[in-house]
Amino acid sequence: MNNLIIGIAGGSGSGKTTLALRLKERFGEDEVRLISHDSYYKRHDELPFEERCKLNYDHPDAFDNALLIYHLQELKAGRAIDCPVYDYSNHNRSNEVQHIEPAPVLIVEGILPFVEPELCALFDYKIFVDTDADERILRRILRDVKERGRSLDSVIDPVPYHGQADARSLCRAQQAQRGHHCAQRRREQHRCGDACAPHPHPDRESEPGVRRFRMASAAL
Repeated sequence: MNNLIIGIAGGSGSGKTTLALRLKERFGEDEVRLISHDSYYKRHDELPFEERCKLNYDHPDAFDNALLIYHLQELKAGRAIDCPVYDYSNHNRSNEVQHIEPAPVLIVEGILPFVEPELCALFDYKIFVDTDADERILRRILRDVKERGRSLDSVIDPVPYHGQADARSLCRAQQAQRGHHCAQRRREQHRCGDACAPHPHPDRESEPGVRRFRMASAAL
């Protein structure tokens, strides 16, 4: 099957999922399948809940990338997959699966989809969503507590360690890759009329193969 595979990366709370949903609306509901990299967190049935809470989920080793690569290859071949379902409140993969049929456009979004070279090579387009860290942290707290059933302490505690150390350096490494688009999101851009207006970036505007976009906060 001749699929277009789009990868969307960025820090937690940057607006990746919202951008993916906007793209789905643009392409058409029946033309797109959304896959969250979070769904491929490794299963840890061997660990009690207290130990699972201590794991670093902002590191490449936390993901079962081999399974995601296999699933993308299956979808490209025109075969359906059963995608894992991750339970954020339990810090473990659930026993449920999400059945996903092939589609012309596949979108994978997550914090670190570009770190694994074999996975990154599958993407026809790569988009990095660049959002202020303070805004991301606030949005992450609201999202994880309201939508994912986590306690406030469990969201805040890992931030100074995992969220601001490993993930930050790895996201910078992803952003530094050539040949992908960057979506820049800043709070002062709420007046921007176009959610994806081209916006040159002084540090990277001369890099070949890279376009940086500015996205209005209201749009995400």
